Amino acid sequence: MRLSVWTAGRLLAKWGFTPQKPTRRAFEQDSQEVRSWLRRQYPAIRALARREKALIFWADEMGLRGDHATGRSFSLQGQTPVILGTGQRFRCNLISALTNRGLLQFMVFKERCTVAVFLKFLRRLLRQNRRRIFLIIDNHPVHLARATLRWFKTRRQQLRVYFLPGYSPELNPDEYLNQDVKTNAVGRTRPLDRKEMISNVRAYLRSTQTHHSLVRRYFQAEHVRYASV
Repeated sequence: MRLSVWTAGRLLAKWGFTPQKPTRRAFEQDSQEVRSWLRRQYPAIRALARREKALIFWADEMGLRGDHATGRSFSLQGQTPVILGTGQRFRCNLISALTNRGLLQFMVFKERCTVAVFLKFLRRLLRQNRRRIFLIIDNHPVHLARATLRWFKTRRQQLRVYFLPGYSPELNPDEYLNQDVKTNAVGRTRPLDRKEMISNVRAYLRSTQTHHSLVRRYFQAEHVRYASV
């Protein structure tokens, strides 16, 4: 059967299909591993955390660039709008961890994300939370480094670590915090230098930190709603 473009468009609309920006999914993702995480592994982690009265933190790292821009602007048809910003290139990095109860902790830093930096953040996380922590992270090389795994073993009484399925960032609620920071703390502010960018990011995160309801919203996205309770 041959259909015109217009007929195909009408049929798709009738069936509820709309043009949308697709999300990316890695070829390497194991769908069976993801199903196991959603149906068995995470429910078991949640049940154990309730029995032990532990906090479940989801953590992640992100790099931020000063030339990142986001949003749209009005202009005459055929004339691309121009946004002024510095031509300098600078960046910083962020580590954050959050819970579905609205707790948020973060660290903004200039150097690369190394084992030493990651462990510094975890020590701070343990100091600031007296309850036992269940930490859920991805398979970043820093997380799997020998020095990091040895450190985990020395903190078994305070910390239990779980790893997300490989190539599955959409399962981590902290990714939605990352998107929020990248869009609103950097992309819409256009900082003039790294000092200003770091100041903007810290101010935005401190404001978010004081509003637990805002942090809980990151758990309402479709792919992470399973972690909201």
